Amino acid sequence: MSILESFPDSSGGPKTEHGASGLTITMVETIAVRAPLAREFRGSYYHMTHRATLVTRVRTADGIVGEGYVGDEDAGLAEIERIVHAEIAPAVTGLDAFATERCWQAGYPATYDILRDRRLGLVALAAVDTAIWDAVGKALGQPLWKLWGGYRSRVPLIAIGGYYGDPLGAIADEIAAYRQMGLAGVKFKVGGSTPAGDAARVLAAREAAGPDFVIAIDANQGYSPSDAVQLCRLLAGAGIRWFEEPVRWHNDRRSLRDVRMRGGIPVCAGQSEFSPSGCRDLMEAGSIDVCNFDASWSGGPTAWRRTAAIALSYDVAMGHHEEPQVASHLVASQPHGTYAECFHPDRDPFWWNMIINRPPLRDGELVLSEEPGLGWELDWDYIDRYRVAR
Repeated sequence: MSILESFPDSSGGPKTEHGASGLTITMVETIAVRAPLAREFRGSYYHMTHRATLVTRVRTADGIVGEGYVGDEDAGLAEIERIVHAEIAPAVTGLDAFATERCWQAGYPATYDILRDRRLGLVALAAVDTAIWDAVGKALGQPLWKLWGGYRSRVPLIAIGGYYGDPLGAIADEIAAYRQMGLAGVKFKVGGSTPAGDAARVLAAREAAGPDFVIAIDANQGYSPSDAVQLCRLLAGAGIRWFEEPVRWHNDRRSLRDVRMRGGIPVCAGQSEFSPSGCRDLMEAGSIDVCNFDASWSGGPTAWRRTAAIALSYDVAMGHHEEPQVASHLVASQPHGTYAECFHPDRDPFWWNMIINRPPLRDGELVLSEEPGLGWELDWDYIDRYRVAR
């Protein structure tokens, strides 16, 4: 069976006027997709050989179809899909999609099972929440960046790179490729070497990039606090935008604060949190300058927007961990939004191959359209090629 047979009427159906009857959810559909990467990518303490996602569609009684994809990495994809169908879809079917908070709360119990990785339920909830919001945007004829706040219609896009083992060639060649792609900067991997070794790599990237190219660094929780501070000092004057997840997980709130106070480089974290409350605790402790909470990992756009509201009250900027297909709308919507992030096409084949109508980059910025909802047109032939057999 082809993808179009699995998901009939892929156009989403006609736009109609909506009154008191609302936008009743009738069905939730999913297709799991898993694609091999061109090569292995290694960070400080992890490696990747595949990328996986869950394409999710929410159908409504009058023909509007909300559509999105979330997930990110490979682990747990089958269980995430099972949770969507066994636990969340029955809870939201029959609800009004316009009642986004009610729909989200109906799906939230999927995160309550203490014997199951809580992240699985959160990703499943994010899949449905994203598709519901897309349906709302389509029903209202408005793009989500505008419905969510409309602060700007374009957002700087930076790459995530600098992986160990030179999977994308020498550092200078990698940076040159990002500049040729029209990107605004790079978030460069550290934490898998000594501070001196990583400093040399980052300084090589800065030399290749020039002063007008954004460079952030990301240790993926790879350093001790003292090593993280040492790296900050070695990179003094290099114009590093932020230092993401510099320290190991076991005491991260206090250690993040210490690196922030002693290192002289703004600190970013939040992607490893499960909730807006967890991000709030980082802000209350003075641990971060930038919060990169991940809508795709942690409950969807509804949860990210709650976090953004908290961050504004703490004067903390908002980023988003990966997933530019939703992050671009979220970051653009807020006055304290920073950058959307993408990978090189070899690291994320979905962003570069699964979206037919990706907008152009202008001066390093992704220009968002006026198309309703998320506005993406998915390549169903590509999805069919890499769908996971059930």
